[in-house]
Amino acid sequence: MLRSRGLLSFAEKCCVIPRQGVHSAEISRTEEEAAVYVHWPYCERRCTYCNFNKYIAQSDNEGAIRACLLQEASTLIRLSQVRRVPSVFFGGGTPSLASPHTIAAILEVISKHAYLPHNAEITLEANPTSSRRSKLQQFRDAGVTRLSVGLQSLDDGDLQILGRTHTASEALETLKEARKLFPGRTSVDVMFGLPGQSLAAWHSTLERLLDQCDDHVSLYQLTLERGTALFRLKEKGQLAFPDQELSAQMYEDARRILQRAGFRHYEVSNFARNGAVSTHNMSYWLGKQYIGVGPGAHGRFVPRASGRKRREARIQTLEPEPWMKEVMSNGHGTRKATEQSDFDMLSEMLILGLRMDTGISHERWKTLGSALSLQDLFGTSQDLRELQKDGLLVLDHNGLRCSWKGLAVLDGLLLPLLSQLEDSWSQQIKMNLQQPP
Repeated sequence: MLRSRGLLSFAEKCCVIPRQGVHSAEISRTEEEAAVYVHWPYCERRCTYCNFNKYIAQSDNEGAIRACLLQEASTLIRLSQVRRVPSVFFGGGTPSLASPHTIAAILEVISKHAYLPHNAEITLEANPTSSRRSKLQQFRDAGVTRLSVGLQSLDDGDLQILGRTHTASEALETLKEARKLFPGRTSVDVMFGLPGQSLAAWHSTLERLLDQCDDHVSLYQLTLERGTALFRLKEKGQLAFPDQELSAQMYEDARRILQRAGFRHYEVSNFARNGAVSTHNMSYWLGKQYIGVGPGAHGRFVPRASGRKRREARIQTLEPEPWMKEVMSNGHGTRKATEQSDFDMLSEMLILGLRMDTGISHERWKTLGSALSLQDLFGTSQDLRELQKDGLLVLDHNGLRCSWKGLAVLDGLLLPLLSQLEDSWSQQIKMNLQQPP
């Protein structure tokens, strides 16, 4: 099972075919909306498993970083010329450490440059210890409509090993208050594959969670990243972790337990009932435009104001201090902007679209202007016919998608699919080059 962060890296490694000789997949000018992701880089302390782009604030500089977030949001929205923002996601870091005033100010500047509908999904990631009731209420008053609570575990021992700053009882109390303020719009993050975790302990966590949770659950397998405290402890043999077989069983059991509780497994790591899917994250998986604001944020949009017609993959400067200096100097802190080729965009759509239970529709694939249909690409491959025969992939009148069984082993399906895309793309280029002008 792959996390979306790793999938994007895999996509970039596979995007190696030049676009010459293939007609352009320009984003239509009718696509005038984009989601906005805002990165708050600070945490109270670094968790033992975390290698994300986050920092411990050394001083009270919220006013300075707020000013830069406002400036960059304004600059990038004007650059994109989008007219509508259907969702905003405040991630991090721990954005619930920011003041409600900062959240309100960012939403205000977004609404000055693009239409922010009254029913827009405004999500804030929150840790239990930084989200007392009074502040949650203030976040709602500031415009937040959806809360994503990082529970991670309901076992105090696990939380201590993970370096979390809250207890299980504090987590449940925060969840209780969040559900009162954001009924039907409160999501929880939970991790499995923790040190020493048994299948029985995992089942117990899920049972307790289902007694308390709302309508959205995100499950993540603990991944040991180099440079983290947990990685070092494993290298020294000081902690034992579940093997891959046991972790896979934990994931499969969780899928079935949540399904019985009425949850739809709508994306590899995400489950929702009563229609409570994440609108913002769906933008990523559907390959839509999004604007990344803040240190280390990523974006995918057409910079129309600069006269360009193709989508760019953009990355903001990673560290807060250099990023702020660049924003104050240039209006934004974009460190790298790479024009995406047709193959880049098709690869990303393939990788991200197959994360969803609905997969990739024929209509969505055609929006990128590919001369190669899903049937052309994948309907004649013997390897892919075998995957369909094994009940892992489905290619029909709706499009291409993983089966229930296939969604659990997505990482094993991507390589043959991307290889087939690359081979077909190369053949198409050769055919175009051989045609007389």
